[in-house]
Amino acid sequence: EKWGQSLFELMPKKLKPFWERAYKGHVFWLGRQKLGRVTLAAPGRYTWEAAGRAGAGNDLEKAKKAVELAVAMADKQLDLFD
Repeated sequence: EKWGQSLFELMPKKLKPFWERAYKGHVFWLGRQKLGRVTLAAPGRYTWEAAGRAGAGNDLEKAKKAVELAVAMADKQLDLFD
């Protein structure tokens, strides 16, 4: 414990995933780990990839939600052979 700091202040902060704008798309990050991405395939057409899944859609917000859902499902899914 450093002088003048409580144990709570020294604990690592829980990271929160966030979206970052990229060239012709968006990337979903957790710290320095890339969780997924949405790419502009054609005007008005988006493709997404996350957690070993992929898809396409006509709406950016729906594609982003699909990435978030795929990441959330992969986080909660149990390993079969562990």
